[in-house]
Amino acid sequence: MDTSRLEKLLAFIENEPNDEFLKYALATEYLRLNDTERALAYYEDLVNNHPDYTGTYYHLGKLYEALNRREDAINIYQKGIAITRAKRDMHALSELQGVYNNLVGFDDDDDDDY
Repeated sequence: MDTSRLEKLLAFIENEPNDEFLKYALATEYLRLNDTERALAYYEDLVNNHPDYTGTYYHLGKLYEALNRREDAINIYQKGIAITRAKRDMHALSELQGVYNNLVGFDDDDDDDY
């Protein structure tokens, strides 16, 4: 019998309960399986207990958006922008800035007004 990805990840996390990559992988797998409640729990655990795991902010923000939690999405994007800027993670910063600007209604044309 072939063990599913989820079952494998759950077995791994039993041995490494604080592994941020495993938490991220579980969140992503639960999201793929449309289990948004569990995905949300793992993403929120990551931002609360592993705030420097920068990949989380984009995906948690997008999940908040999908759940019509606009203010939560804005807040998590802002937090992620601050952390990625401090870490000088320019790729993640650029992605977060893009989704944040799109969500709050900023676009490139707004720069012409200054």
